[in-house]
Amino acid sequence: MWMGLCLVLGVFVGTFYANHFSGNRLSIINSSSNKLNNLLHIIDDQYVDTVDINDLVEKAMPQILAELDPHSVYIGARDVQIANDDLRGSFSGVGIEFVIRQDTIRIQNVIGNGPAERAGILAGDKIVEIDDSAFVGKIVTNEEAMHRLKGPMDTKVKLGIIRYGEKNIRHFTVTRGEIPTKSVTASYVLDENTGYIKIRNFGENTYPELLIALAKLSQQGFSNLIIDLRGNTGGYLESAVQIANEFLAKGRLIVYVQGRSFPRRDYRADGRGSYQQIPLVVLVDEASASASEILAGAIQDNDRGTVVGRRSFGKGLVQTPMEFADHSMIRLTTARYYTPSGRCIQKPYSNGADKDYEEDLLSRYQHGEFFSSDSIKHTGPEYRTNNGRIVYGGGGITPDIFVPEDTVGITSYYKEAAMTGLILQFAFNYTDANRSKLSSIKDVKEMANYLKKQNTVEKFAAFAEMNGLKRRNLMIQKSYKLLERYVNSRIIYNILDEQAWTEYLNEDDPAVIEAKRLFREGKAFPQRPDSEAANE
Repeated sequence: MWMGLCLVLGVFVGTFYANHFSGNRLSIINSSSNKLNNLLHIIDDQYVDTVDINDLVEKAMPQILAELDPHSVYIGARDVQIANDDLRGSFSGVGIEFVIRQDTIRIQNVIGNGPAERAGILAGDKIVEIDDSAFVGKIVTNEEAMHRLKGPMDTKVKLGIIRYGEKNIRHFTVTRGEIPTKSVTASYVLDENTGYIKIRNFGENTYPELLIALAKLSQQGFSNLIIDLRGNTGGYLESAVQIANEFLAKGRLIVYVQGRSFPRRDYRADGRGSYQQIPLVVLVDEASASASEILAGAIQDNDRGTVVGRRSFGKGLVQTPMEFADHSMIRLTTARYYTPSGRCIQKPYSNGADKDYEEDLLSRYQHGEFFSSDSIKHTGPEYRTNNGRIVYGGGGITPDIFVPEDTVGITSYYKEAAMTGLILQFAFNYTDANRSKLSSIKDVKEMANYLKKQNTVEKFAAFAEMNGLKRRNLMIQKSYKLLERYVNSRIIYNILDEQAWTEYLNEDDPAVIEAKRLFREGKAFPQRPDSEAANE
């Protein structure tokens, strides 16, 4: 490992680069010592075998950054586009959603009016060739598939397709086009008063997408709002700030950022937000990170709404992207962000990404934090919100109201069915075999009612037994509701979309139910502690 680090430093010593990425200048410092540079030349000149120095540098770059902290990373030139696409709001590709089953790409959804649909490709098709070369087997990974399917606008890719029920390969030539990616994946009214918005990540278009969603909800007369950040691993700080600004009064601190070479910068609400008074609940869980925690922390510390769920991930480090001449890139941690009360929610780590850090969520699960708020271990000091409520730094945003992970009905049979991917495989096969009938159903509630009558749990159990999961009738009965919910939700996702999938799951989601209770009882705005309120 250290040889790799020396090689990286050797390349940098005595060299000066001047590159730009989003206004950030990357300067490599010229050292007075030639030791590392000399080592590199000695290896190149005298090592027993031929050495590809560039390859060694590529392998060493991630290692040197890993010595700093868990979130400074190196991204090779080949992977930069994929790394950035998710946050840009669009990418150039063929316009399909796919899963990989049995070493084969299976098209799960075809984006409406996209390149693939215009070429005649259908959901359920299997891709077995790309540009006249077989693409099946161990070579088929998500990364490799995206590299081959994405590409510059107006370029062509030839796909070999096997359609359900057919044996012969059909060939389609698809002209790549601009494919939008949405951050707001669901927005609808849960009831006559409550609006719901699910934000998947914080990208370039998240704020305008949110405004559109709020405008549509306003037309339906909502008076309460749930913002669901569960599973949202973050993105751009600026997007989180823009969204928080919609809900906070003028002058309220949203977040501040500070680092050794990064002077403190405060982000405050400008008072132009249109939803400063609406009762608000923010949902978080252990996968809510970074920009999600900025938004949740701003709402919590300003006592603007109630945070519901489980403790968030705990990422309080800010990465600055910097690009090299070959278009590879580093994301270097240059600052920490702090919530309005002054807390940094970054969970503890040793230098680099140590094992304890990587396994933190597993550790939380094992010592019971997902099931009891009493098991939460705060690593930072106490802070106070504007109203004097106690909040904690270090290790994520602790919700105002804890909602445990639901374990009712979980059995070893259910765990194995879920973890082995058998439920996903069955749902996809069932969707394919019944696509004609299912495609005629456009409403999520109608679809849910239809599937409930199809005995999908029994059909799954038979499928699972044929694929190595021994049938356990008592466990199947105990886990029946969970199995039905999981199986049917995936079928709904395959046929309809992510919003329909979310609507179906929200019907009996404990955190959503708790949020609705808070609105109903007028408790969405946190109150000052009783002792302080009594002294006023």
